[in-house]
Amino acid sequence: MTSVTYSDLVLLNKDMIENVQQLIEYGADKIELMMDGDKWDEMDRLFEPVAAQLNKLPVSFSIHPPAWDINLTSENKAIREASFHEYRKAIEFAAMIDASHVVIHPGFCFSPVFDKRLAQRRAKESIIRLCEIARPLGVNLAVENVGYSGTALFTQEEFIHFLDGIDEIAGYLIDVGHAQLDGWDVPSVLVSVKDRLMALHLHDNMAEVDDHLPIGAGKMDWQKILDTIRDHQIQCDYILEYAPGTALEALRTGKEFLQQSVLISQ
Repeated sequence: MTSVTYSDLVLLNKDMIENVQQLIEYGADKIELMMDGDKWDEMDRLFEPVAAQLNKLPVSFSIHPPAWDINLTSENKAIREASFHEYRKAIEFAAMIDASHVVIHPGFCFSPVFDKRLAQRRAKESIIRLCEIARPLGVNLAVENVGYSGTALFTQEEFIHFLDGIDEIAGYLIDVGHAQLDGWDVPSVLVSVKDRLMALHLHDNMAEVDDHLPIGAGKMDWQKILDTIRDHQIQCDYILEYAPGTALEALRTGKEFLQQSVLISQ
């Protein structure tokens, strides 16, 4: 099922229920909830009442677990274990609100002195374990390409094959901005993983840092990306993941652009 989703990253650090209500006002049909910031500090205790509120609202959801300070492949065992625990909680919460997927960051390698092969093995082991938690709950896991400027665990080709042999409850989420910064051929990646592609994180950048600009505000070659989506009939969630503080009207504009250039043609 293809849809346009708004990430509430744009409203980071604000109340999640108010975020959802604001995004609905700007045309949201589906929202990816980002579980970062102090408003999520007491979520262990508040999952049930928050889920009850969310389930009454006229939108559907996906879940993005905490992104800052979380690393499934950290060189510190305590950080790895804490990160896994946060992902487990996110999966359990996703089941409570019937979320379409939970985003999984496989990890980062922050220094060249550490072994990326070891980090890749740790990532695979963690995702296999997370699949064992997610499958009985009926929750899909969307594994995202993350890291740039040397911190990414995978080359383009390695990432394309990363999920080989892993439970198909796990699929791919391609973040086009991260791919751009890592020098990947985005259209080629989309074609290679299309059979397991769950979602795209769509945002732009100036080819230097992870700006999370609105579509068209940076240097991404959107025409090639959109042509590939249309030509190969790629269907997944299109998630507008814009930087905190971006005008909410930019989300409505992005949704209309995608509907006109991709969704209508499908």
